[in-house]
Amino acid sequence: MPTRADGVAASVQRIAERTRRLARLEVELATFELRRKAAALGAGAVLVASGVVLGLFALGFLLATAASALATTLPTWLALLLVALALLLAAAMAFAVGIASLRRGAPPVPEQALEEARLTGAALRGNGHG
Repeated sequence: MPTRADGVAASVQRIAERTRRLARLEVELATFELRRKAAALGAGAVLVASGVVLGLFALGFLLATAASALATTLPTWLALLLVALALLLAAAMAFAVGIASLRRGAPPVPEQALEEARLTGAALRGNGHG
């Protein structure tokens, strides 16, 4: 016949197992959140770098436009100017999107997981009233 001590021991064991599972889930949440933020930082960095490269190409085309304006007729330099302006627009868009992506990913702190851990700790201490 099971004793009261056996029932308490089983309850303590169930609580310990649930606590371990909860801790594992919180670690998984933190890992997921950090991966998501790292991906946003990586994508933002690539887009900013793309914006810089496109900006350098645009500068080259602007210089070629100036040279063409001095040496050739209007249609050639106008064509080069239009290409340079299109590159500048693409560079500006890539840069803006990259900066926005960097802001979404920074700082790489698992805020949701930390808040969930804080709430769980409060609930376990008996302070988790709704």
